[in-house]
Formats: sequence, structure tokens, C-alpha cells
Amino acid sequence: MRKLFVFRPEPGLGVTLETAEASGLEATGCALFLVEPVEWSASTKTDVNALLVGSSNVFRHGGLELEKLEGLPVYAVGGATAEGAREKGFLVTMTGKGGLQNLLDEVAGRKLSFLRLAGEKMVDLSPPDGISIDTRVVYRTVPLEMDTRVSKALREEGGVALLHSGEAAKRLASECERLGIDRNTITIAALGPRIAEIAGDGWQAVHTSPQPVDAELLALAQALCQG
Repeated sequence: MRKLFVFRPEPGLGVTLETAEASGLEATGCALFLVEPVEWSASTKTDVNALLVGSSNVFRHGGLELEKLEGLPVYAVGGATAEGAREKGFLVTMTGKGGLQNLLDEVAGRKLSFLRLAGEKMVDLSPPDGISIDTRVVYRTVPLEMDTRVSKALREEGGVALLHSGEAAKRLASECERLGIDRNTITIAALGPRIAEIAGDGWQAVHTSPQPVDAELLALAQALCQG
């Protein structure tokens, strides 16, 4: 059985490792970046009628300004983000699949004024006619070096790398280059197509979860480790 490597910040890292080990997998990992809040204001000059959110980090790091927006419905990129919104008391109107652009395309034809809450590094969006987007940056990522214990195991054995975000994909590729780790010994299991695309080429193989939820991603990783 191949080893599973998980690259995400806490608290997700610990939860995923625990779940993987309970499934009988040999799993290790580390955070390749930290997420930290930035100062921001919820006030806007336009009439906003909904929130557009692409990461649960918004609700984890958004702080007190989020309370000013609690009456607005949330259009969430996926299940994890929707769950984070509900935990903070927000009503989720729509949960997307396959990225924020796909979500916007699904609501084409409506007149909506979104306040987009995002990280400092965000994907560009093309809103359909009738849809406007005002953006606030509420968090940023800070890169970390790969833990020596993890890099040693990855270099010596290879394995399956679990990627939950585009930032994790970029950081893993960068660290493999910096540390001289052969990508061809690593199989990628990505939460979504955009993450797989960001990971780039040169890996042994790249697979995408059939649905952008943790349970589906871990099931994919388990099959890849056992296969």
C-alpha cells in the first residue's frame, strides 16, 4: 500500500489525517502555508443582496465584520464553504460545483449584486450580464517550508498527495522543485479540476475527486493508495 501525504493547514490537516488513519491508510503530512486574517471593512457603496464566497477560510478568519453581513444569503463555491457559512449563522442559498465561475454561470439571467469575500490570491471571474461583484479581501496565505520528516518520506517512497486547494497545489510543486523531489513518484488526488490544473504536469498521475467534498476525495485517495 502506498503512503498518503496530506498538505493543508490546521484544523483540516489533523481531521484528514485522523480520518485517513481510521480507514486503514498510512498517512502523514504538514501545512505548506498558513492562513491569517487581514483588516477589512464590510461597508459597501452599492446595494448588495448576496455574498459570493469561494473558501471556508472567509468564515474562519473574517472576524467581527462578518456580523454586519449576517442577513445576506451566501452563494458558496462548495460543500465545505457552505458548512462554514452555516456554522456562522448564515443562510446558504446556493452551493456550487466546479468553481465560482460555474456558479455564476448557473445564475445567469438573474439580477444580483454580490459582495465577494475572498483571499488575497483569488481567481478572476467573468460575471454574466446583470450580475455585479464588489470584492473584499479578508485573509491571506503565508508560505511554509515542507516539514523535514515529510519531505524525507516523500523523497524516499513517493506516494499519493492529497490537495484541497490551489494554494496547496502551487506550494507542493514549488517545494518539490526546491527540495529536488521527483514529481514522477507522486500521484495527485485533487479536490477539483482547477486544483488539478494548478498542480501542473510532471506527476506520476493526476486524479480529481468526482465531487468536491472531503469524503469523496478521501475515497479516491484510498483507492489510489491501495491500487
